[in-house]
Amino acid sequence: MFKSSTLCILFFISLYEAQSSNSTTCNPQDCGNGLKVSFPFWIQNKQESNCGLPAYTITCDDDKPVIKIRNDDYILKNIFYSNNSFRLAKSEVFDEDNECPVPRSNFSTEGTPFSYGPDTDDLFFFYGCTKPYEMETYSVDCASNGSHHSFADFHTDLFEHYNYSVESCQPPVNTPVETEAISKLVELNYTQVLKRGFVLQWDGSNCSECEKSGGNCGSYNNEFCCFCHNQIQNRTCPHGNKKTGLKIGLAIGGVAFGFLLGFFCLFAYRRQKKRSVSSSYLMSRSVPSNPSSSTIDLEGGSNYHGVPLFDYTELEEATNSFDARNELGDGGFGTVYKGKLRDGRVVAVKRLYENNYKRVEQFMNEIEILARMRHKNLVTLYGCTSRNSRELLLVYEYVPNGTIADHLHGERARPGLMCWATRLSIAVETASALAYLHLSDVIHRDVKTNNILLDNNFCVKVADFGLSRLFPIDVTHVSTAPQGTPGYVDPEYHECYQLTSKSDVYSFGVVLVELISSLPAVDITRHRHEINLSNMAINKIQCNALHELVDKSLGFESDVKIREMISAVAELAFQCLQSGKDMRPSMPEVLESLLEIQNMDSNGKTDSHSKRSPTDSSLLLKNIEPAALSPNSVITAQWPSRSTTNNSSSSC
Repeated sequence: MFKSSTLCILFFISLYEAQSSNSTTCNPQDCGNGLKVSFPFWIQNKQESNCGLPAYTITCDDDKPVIKIRNDDYILKNIFYSNNSFRLAKSEVFDEDNECPVPRSNFSTEGTPFSYGPDTDDLFFFYGCTKPYEMETYSVDCASNGSHHSFADFHTDLFEHYNYSVESCQPPVNTPVETEAISKLVELNYTQVLKRGFVLQWDGSNCSECEKSGGNCGSYNNEFCCFCHNQIQNRTCPHGNKKTGLKIGLAIGGVAFGFLLGFFCLFAYRRQKKRSVSSSYLMSRSVPSNPSSSTIDLEGGSNYHGVPLFDYTELEEATNSFDARNELGDGGFGTVYKGKLRDGRVVAVKRLYENNYKRVEQFMNEIEILARMRHKNLVTLYGCTSRNSRELLLVYEYVPNGTIADHLHGERARPGLMCWATRLSIAVETASALAYLHLSDVIHRDVKTNNILLDNNFCVKVADFGLSRLFPIDVTHVSTAPQGTPGYVDPEYHECYQLTSKSDVYSFGVVLVELISSLPAVDITRHRHEINLSNMAINKIQCNALHELVDKSLGFESDVKIREMISAVAELAFQCLQSGKDMRPSMPEVLESLLEIQNMDSNGKTDSHSKRSPTDSSLLLKNIEPAALSPNSVITAQWPSRSTTNNSSSSC
């Protein structure tokens, strides 16, 4: 408490001096993703408006810094103050609910203080062309149909050479992209190119001269000015009576000091206490239960629960200082970067957004769970940074083929690429991993297609255990505030705050429906009763309209065996999506059902001579034999009446 009070007094002394000097201090801020923002940029609601210029206003959207240019929102990916440039990308490209993230309006820097960077050029999008263009760089299938074609290209001068008339298209829409290496860009699809972003420059200011003189850069009446000790250094700033201003500042500071001293001291004390609790929490969990487990590893650090500790500088080097071009994904808890360690291993490095108490808990939670789990369908944790590191970093095996979501309805989605056999195998392997977790008293809590990674052979790696919970023995549930991803959250958990293994079962039911339909879990463009995919699935199944839900490319209408297998998986998903947890099967039962479906013969019966998948060996880890569903019940069981479900009130 004494230390906190001292800090408070020092703070108010500095505030008093700032008032008397009539200067402005604008410390760099961030939106939670670590990107520090300072003049000429400024963050609304975190900094005063005189800390930056109006055209450089930034807002925070889910920890992402967003800047508006000519009424369009762009995510600020990086700022390079050394050469007055910054990297940004259109925000709608990162919207998972946007199935066709293409630019619809021309980009221009006219009327802004910005200009194109040296490696930035335009990519042109042509829509509604009545004639196909064979030399296109990117095909925009989502904006095409049988009679009208859409594509994107860099080299518009080639049209005349190939005798192609752009008059058959709508007027082109230009959007800037980075063109440092066109040869690399053409290997990507247009969505990946747009996500890489582009670089703009801004007009230089004399901020460096201001800072050298001991002042702070800021603005007044939308113009640059330099706030210095006892004076304002710029003729565009007001020059009032300095002594009068000084007296007013002293008076205000004195009154404010008396009223606010107690409040700020209490605030500082509570913050200090919270930080102390966070530190002690991490310290207590950083001591291995077996002292011998803390050993020197190949990275030159110690082990925590058998997990090697990496030096921050090596991971910074491995990811090229967390270059935005190495980004693999951006989740609710951090950004994942591709990197290469000094020993040659290619890895995925998760960089948690904030080093606070909650992030520390998630950080340690993921380490403890993955350190004790060994399953071929769980992502492997290679190591982490120590508790003393300036950032919390987790190092995983690199899984190269994206997520299930990418392949079903994301940037890697291609009609016919994932056949039914592949999808069913993915379902079996995911269920195997989740059953293993449940038999190990672990609940994942965030099961979704974005957290299920795929290797080049479409083998599953379940990831992201930041929200997972270790369950005490003989406890039926744990009460905890609902967390997770909209569209996947167990409605009973959301209503009663009671977390059980059946919460994962519900989420997995949504995953099964995604595998059947290739549709996202949430889509606000669908009918209001079908925004949640779970509601849509319940309605279609109850109304005997499963064919309206199933992805047309899977052969549901043309192949009897596939139709029977998809129907069986749909029934299983229906059981998983029941509103009451007691009506859902357990995860081992779900796995057993999927294995039975996978081994069905052409008559819809289980082939008793079929060799079992090796995945079900995980069920014997604790010598627990899960109760198996009858093979026939998978096909012939009566689906529950509508009154048993939690979903839509719409009729058939």
